Amino acid sequence: MTRFRHIPFDYAVRNLGRSPVRLAASLVGASLVVLLVLAAGGFMQGMQRTLAADDGLHDNVMLLGAGSEESLERSQIDASVASIVAASVPGLLTRAGVTFVSPEIHIALPLREDAQSTTDLPAVLRGVRDAAFLVHPEVEIIDGRLPRSGHDEIIVGRLAATRLGVPAERLDVGRTLYLDRRDWTIVGRFQAPGTVMDAEIWMPLSDLQIASKREQSLSCVIMSLDRATFADVDMFAKSRLDLELTAMSERAYYRSIAAFYGPIRAMVLVTAVLIALGGVLGGLNTMYAAFAARVREIGVLQCLGFGRPAIVVSLLEESLIMAAAGSVIGGVAGLVLLDGLAVRISMGAFVLTVDGPVVLAGLAAGLIVGVVGAVPPAIRCLRLPLTEALRAP
Repeated sequence: MTRFRHIPFDYAVRNLGRSPVRLAASLVGASLVVLLVLAAGGFMQGMQRTLAADDGLHDNVMLLGAGSEESLERSQIDASVASIVAASVPGLLTRAGVTFVSPEIHIALPLREDAQSTTDLPAVLRGVRDAAFLVHPEVEIIDGRLPRSGHDEIIVGRLAATRLGVPAERLDVGRTLYLDRRDWTIVGRFQAPGTVMDAEIWMPLSDLQIASKREQSLSCVIMSLDRATFADVDMFAKSRLDLELTAMSERAYYRSIAAFYGPIRAMVLVTAVLIALGGVLGGLNTMYAAFAARVREIGVLQCLGFGRPAIVVSLLEESLIMAAAGSVIGGVAGLVLLDGLAVRISMGAFVLTVDGPVVLAGLAAGLIVGVVGAVPPAIRCLRLPLTEALRAP
């Protein structure tokens, strides 16, 4: 019966302080694994939420050029489409006599900080009218005001500085950016959390048409539905062959973009797994070395009547305590350092989202490191005959 006696829990706790170096190595290893998992999970979660932000897209439908379903930047439709669809499709959302139809230009153009600069800044520009703020109610002006047409004025998204690769203060209200051989004054800042718009630069539609040499064309027309359905807009697009249009829900468009970035998310996940595996192997080496120096101690415990299962459990408790402490440290560091960190992609920018599921995944990874790093070396040491264990140095 004594063979299966459980070793007191405080024995595992006291052993933590016997080797400060081993304790520090275990804490750092678990923390790094958790940080890596949080970074990978936050990256995938942030990208997915930004490119498939269902909550912010409402019932919007897009009309874009046929064959341009995968890229608004390549889409070109006639500038008259907005007025035609507003008059032809009944049941579009209307408030105070204003129909929620927004003609827009989406284009990627290089900007410069000033006329003397030779460095191009990769910007995503959107030309809009006032109706854009009706079909995109998630857009909120947080500083300044709206730009006026014909006055070379722009407003910038909260993450536009990340997209351009410049300090945030460089896009303060009152500063200027150089485009189309003239300066454009920043008169406002807006936010649209969880959407690609958060990293864009907006300007009046007519100004961007002139700057991009697209006076007679648009990228798309976005409308909000009331009594109308997607089938109504789709039927309009298919019946007007002369306009060469394709109807697409805004949700479906950004989901297709998210699918396009699927390989990148997979690559991030594989990289995280490989580095985590390296952390596990490093933990195994540390535990093997630590337990090899405790072979005599393990032998003495067996002589005292403690069975091998009880010894494995005690060593596992010791390892899990260290892994749990390291996981908590890594989790706190991840929340402080990673959550909300802006990342630039070709579509714009997004923020890492370290939410509950991501934190749980990171903590679970840290505990797995504790289990995998303790059980195999403990079993290996326990395989030694008792006489050899007691003679160990």
